[in-house]
Amino acid sequence: MAERLDTGEICTRSVTIALRTTPLNDAARLMREHHVGCLVVVEEQATQRLVVGMLTDRDIVTAVVATDLDASVLCAEDVMSTDLVLAREDDSLIDLIRSMRRKGVRRVPVVGVQGELLGLVTLDDVLDVLVQELGLLVSAIHNEGQRERQMRR
Repeated sequence: MAERLDTGEICTRSVTIALRTTPLNDAARLMREHHVGCLVVVEEQATQRLVVGMLTDRDIVTAVVATDLDASVLCAEDVMSTDLVLAREDDSLIDLIRSMRRKGVRRVPVVGVQGELLGLVTLDDVLDVLVQELGLLVSAIHNEGQRERQMRR
């Protein structure tokens, strides 16, 4: 790990996506097939995929299932969130955490300078990194105790 951990270092580069026009039933199947709780909704332009929304399993449950709407006539665009939190590859881990906390989100698309999709970082990704960092701190404390015992013999 680098001294300053960047969002680009911890994000997942393989992201399951949908288009605005993806039928909602197909979107739900994509989530199931890929074992993910969200899809990044993109608009394809030339060689780039621009992030335009997020569709979560919770969006489908609360906006469609709980209100008895017919999912077979809806598409991703009808249910997706468009008030997005986006991160850049070079955003620091602490900036990412602050953005997630401020907006109350667990998943953040990572984008390039033109808004193109580069990856996705989740709260689980952040927690994995923090667990590793805490493990290093525990080791430092343990090593300090061992060093002191050796010096006092």
